[in-house]
Amino acid sequence: MKWNKYTLKTTADAEDLISSMMQDVGIQGIEIEDKVPLSQRDKEQMFVDILPDVPDNDGVAYISFYLEPDEEQAEILRKVEEGLDEIRSWGVDVGEATITASETEDKDWINNWKEFFHQFYVDDILIKPSWEEVQPEDRDKLLIQIDPGTAFGTGMHETTQLCIRQLRKYLMPETVLLDVGTGSGILSIISLKLGAKRAVGTDLDTNALEAVKENMKVNGIDPSSFEMMIGNIITDKEIQDRVGYSCYDIVVANILAEVLVPLTPVILNQLKTGGIYITSGIIDDKEELVVKTIKDCGLTVLEVTHQGEWVSVTARKEQ
Repeated sequence: MKWNKYTLKTTADAEDLISSMMQDVGIQGIEIEDKVPLSQRDKEQMFVDILPDVPDNDGVAYISFYLEPDEEQAEILRKVEEGLDEIRSWGVDVGEATITASETEDKDWINNWKEFFHQFYVDDILIKPSWEEVQPEDRDKLLIQIDPGTAFGTGMHETTQLCIRQLRKYLMPETVLLDVGTGSGILSIISLKLGAKRAVGTDLDTNALEAVKENMKVNGIDPSSFEMMIGNIITDKEIQDRVGYSCYDIVVANILAEVLVPLTPVILNQLKTGGIYITSGIIDDKEELVVKTIKDCGLTVLEVTHQGEWVSVTARKEQ
């Protein structure tokens, strides 16, 4: 069977938002091509002595996705166009946003990604997929098992690791946590295993429901300690009401800076007085923007931490 391949020409700055949007409309796998320079961590993980020459970054990105011939392709493409219009309305430059079609041979897109995801450590936390065994030397570590499936969040990315370290630092027994942009549920799972009393997650992607459910189960999390909601907490009053007000000790949001800016004034209503706000997903040249937003909302910045080219800002609600 042949697949139909669609390639969107956009900007490197918009590729993360567009990738997330594509998952929201039901696209299960994408490929991204750009000329963004490799981070130092990327270079270290290539395990080669001589790196390839990479052209100068021209700011252009190509995002490809694949649809089966019997899928309602016109409807999916329409939703992608609507998603692009929404991202434009946020003031994000999506570039040409042209989509070209081609045909490709059948591949096992759902499972081939597994060859790239192996167990790794965040300090003394071992994060592994279900298809790998725990080694004897790792049995004393805090074990987190994550199969991301069609939702983001394995813990390998610097932004997630920044959040994990801040959660470990500020989480107290009986903490009630709000996890905005839950993805695979990894941050909530780690928090609950570290002693949090309860966690609530929100996400725009309906695929996160099944991914979180399965990941909670394999990690032995009591279903009554976690509640998942699908919706936009920034704009949806019903979601804000369901999440609740002034009832969270920690709010964690591993989301892009462009989303943290409108999220922060909303999330103030969910935090308790004295509550901690942990943000990440911030590329280093957006650090000043996020710090200013957090301060303008009346929060006290406690820490700004870095890993690679990514930034986490941790703040407290004083009153």
